[in-house]
Amino acid sequence: MKRFEDLSPSLRCIMTPGPVEVDPRVLRAMSFPVLGQFDPEFTDIMNETMGMLRELFATSNQWAYPVDGTSRSGIEAAMVSLISPGDRVLIPIYGRFGHLLHEIAERCGAEVHTIEKTWGTVFDQEEIIAEMRRVKPDVVAMVHGETSTGRLQPLEGIGQACREMDALLIVDAVATIGGVPVETDAWQLDAVIGGTQKCLSVPSGMAPVTYNKRAEDKIMSRKRVERGLRTGDGGADDIIAVRSNYFDLGMLQDYWSPLRLNHHTEMTSMLYALREGLRLVLEEGLEARFARHRLHERALVAGLEGMGLQLYGDPGCKMPMVTCITIPDGVDGESVRSMLLDSFGIEIASSFGPLKGKIWRIGTMGFSCRGNNVLRVLGALEAALLRHGCKLPAGLGVQAALDIYERV
Repeated sequence: MKRFEDLSPSLRCIMTPGPVEVDPRVLRAMSFPVLGQFDPEFTDIMNETMGMLRELFATSNQWAYPVDGTSRSGIEAAMVSLISPGDRVLIPIYGRFGHLLHEIAERCGAEVHTIEKTWGTVFDQEEIIAEMRRVKPDVVAMVHGETSTGRLQPLEGIGQACREMDALLIVDAVATIGGVPVETDAWQLDAVIGGTQKCLSVPSGMAPVTYNKRAEDKIMSRKRVERGLRTGDGGADDIIAVRSNYFDLGMLQDYWSPLRLNHHTEMTSMLYALREGLRLVLEEGLEARFARHRLHERALVAGLEGMGLQLYGDPGCKMPMVTCITIPDGVDGESVRSMLLDSFGIEIASSFGPLKGKIWRIGTMGFSCRGNNVLRVLGALEAALLRHGCKLPAGLGVQAALDIYERV
């Protein structure tokens, strides 16, 4: 007699800004046999994954590897490893996740300086550079794509300014990697963090990071080898060590290097998933993938506007992978979301903080970014809004999206 029922999650159409639907080929890769973490066959997979990540990040950096944990683990690893207590850190904030960087920097013991922009907009690069000249930061940390508002922050020129002022630039590219260009070397970004559960269409559980020699130099200045692993000079105990063992990039670097110095037990099945997800991204081609995200964004936006809905935020800095919609007056946004999920099996997102209850967010990311998904969510949203008493030009939304696809 069974004590518990067989696990059988519902099949959903996930149109949120993350997590998104996972490519079946990635799920298949996760079912492969587990190898030991120091098996040469497995370390070959580790090395191959690093090479794929360099292509994804558009970098020649030596270090490009995943931190085991959700995307936040990569952000925290980069910040706790590159921010020493007392460092001046400048954080431009234009949404929820800029506030997250502020929170983590404070926990690192930093002297945090912030500048803020109204949600739904982004900074002109010169605004950030001017504040850098005033603050003289040791580190600048910022979000590339802010999923809470659907906005994309231009980064060109900021890295060069950081070099001129001898500051490190940490970029949260969790939502943008694999969906729009992230030019690590060309934009002179010192450390970049990506995410798996968004445009890469891999389950949450790994956070790809890359960092250059400038960042590595600071990491090595705080280097310490775990006491139980030391065979010689393991780093002085009186240095300002990284305030985390698990998220210490110096230790993780040793693990991913030819030393294979044990740090943790690698998440074997997740690495298979990441490797397969990266293979699919590179097989499609980055430029083709970026174009696909732009195409389905155009169709979605055309459909929403065809319904007479109002988009939220400055269109000049919109993320192609996240579309924000102002909830019509008199409509219960959560009731509509519930109907989409319960009646149509479609999940869209609400938002946070000052936007809670004011906007919906629809993601067109990775494997979820498909024409049939876009048409499905448009038809279902129209039906749900009509059931909630909203007056819409019935049928025009889906037709507007079809017009976009027919022009391709």
